[in-house]
Amino acid sequence: MAKLALIGPAFIAGAWQFGPGNLTSAIEAGSAFGYALIWVILVSTVLMIFFTDMSVRVGIASPLSMIGTIKQTLGKPVGVLAGCGVFFITLCFSVGNAAGSGLALSMLFGGSAVFWTLLVTVAVGFVLLVRNVYKTVERALLVLVALMAVGFVGSAFLARPDWAAGVSGVLPSFPAGAELLIVALVGTNFSINAAFFTSYATKARGIRRDEYADATLSDTIPGIVAPGIMTALVIMVAAAVLGHTGQRVETLPQLASVFEPLAGQIGYYVFVTGFFAAAFSSMLANATAGGTLLSDGLGWGGSFDSLRTKFLVGCVLLFGVLVVAFAPGSRIQLIILAQAMTVLVAPMLGVLLVLTANNRLLGDLRNRWWHNLFAAVGLISIFATSVLLVLSLTGVIAR
Repeated sequence: MAKLALIGPAFIAGAWQFGPGNLTSAIEAGSAFGYALIWVILVSTVLMIFFTDMSVRVGIASPLSMIGTIKQTLGKPVGVLAGCGVFFITLCFSVGNAAGSGLALSMLFGGSAVFWTLLVTVAVGFVLLVRNVYKTVERALLVLVALMAVGFVGSAFLARPDWAAGVSGVLPSFPAGAELLIVALVGTNFSINAAFFTSYATKARGIRRDEYADATLSDTIPGIVAPGIMTALVIMVAAAVLGHTGQRVETLPQLASVFEPLAGQIGYYVFVTGFFAAAFSSMLANATAGGTLLSDGLGWGGSFDSLRTKFLVGCVLLFGVLVVAFAPGSRIQLIILAQAMTVLVAPMLGVLLVLTANNRLLGDLRNRWWHNLFAAVGLISIFATSVLLVLSLTGVIAR
């Protein structure tokens, strides 16, 4: 029971990364390229575990918050830049969260997706206004993660994917035309901003130095592996139901409706319910993180419950609603582009996290050589995806 009491911080990070942007890019990956991009999820999950672990150790060992530690060791301007960087990423994620939640509810109950987006945003805002925000968010997200697991594991078995082909997908390959999609998959599954935020959740949870090993086994590893498995399952579902047709998914209903011949309306509702849980959980975690880290970066403190933090949380939510309401074009492509844009800031956050985890003030919890080995691989991956995104957006690589 003591180990179970440590569950929370990494599951919040996992719920944040496993949002509608993650699902949308996974659905398109499976429908357009079959099982070929599952390896991206595997590599991203392993790297995400190491970067989340670094953040947990900073949260345990440093007397200051993550950004407070950065300001102390690297200078105040760098800390302010880090807070602004995470806030920018949460604005990008807010677009996918808002679009995904409204779309899922409109599929379940009918009506305008924009109306449901507004309603869900108000509901999230109400949850985040209550006292003791961290515990409220943590409990809600643990329930939603369980609901997502049921939805997407159930969807996988309904779709009857080719499990052998899925295993072969762990071997790296780079299909033509998949460049921007690979960037989006890395941006959502190797989510530096989610890892960065975990130190705040660790402090709020009050995890002690002597509980680090137990927290790693009961929270950090399962909290990151769970969304990785669910993302791989979504790719396999999309590959199974649409991969053989060569048809590229343009809408969520296009995929969800495929389950009707397999399990009638039950299959449809199982998938869409899981999608809504992913959007709602990511919206909660994303807005909380964006407001908290920008508040800390601006010198207003990193408390979840301060009025300034809640104001900034409201800004994140409002941005997502406005973009969804007024942006033209396909919502699917809007979500994928917004997710891909997050990797522009990720290299800076990754470098700052690695530098902080190597700080001597962490004592015996500072990075060892093997931590830094995986950190180097992670940083190379982040920089490579950023370059790939720029080349794709500038037309050097065909999109």
